[in-house]
Amino acid sequence: MNIPPNVAQSQAAHSKLSPRSVTNRSRISNGQEILPGVDQRLAIARRYRDLVAQIAIDQGGADRCSETRMQLIRRFASGAVLAEELEARLARGEPVDIAEYALLSSTMVRIASRLGLERQTKPVLPTVKDYLEHVEAAE
Repeated sequence: MNIPPNVAQSQAAHSKLSPRSVTNRSRISNGQEILPGVDQRLAIARRYRDLVAQIAIDQGGADRCSETRMQLIRRFASGAVLAEELEARLARGEPVDIAEYALLSSTMVRIASRLGLERQTKPVLPTVKDYLEHVEAAE
């Protein structure tokens, strides 16, 4: 059976993009490492990791976030760490490039608008209404 070249290429590309087993994925994909090649004990790395975790919780939990949303969360956390560093420099009386700060702030606003500012709750099952209906049905 001959497969046309364009179909074979498409099938090959698809197989390369399909999900891999846990043992065949990167440490980042497996959640074992968040910043490759960075000492995770550094204060800035810990702050970044804390922000990613907290924002993911605000979005309903990392398990409920798409990979795209997680990437936006990571970009926002990176921007927040950079903004905090610029603000610390300002507070120490060091010079700060206001254009850099404004651009960073604007970028963070755009990312936040994509993520949404409202906390997302995880659904708790069963709801009180479902539970009461179940109890009434059992009686």
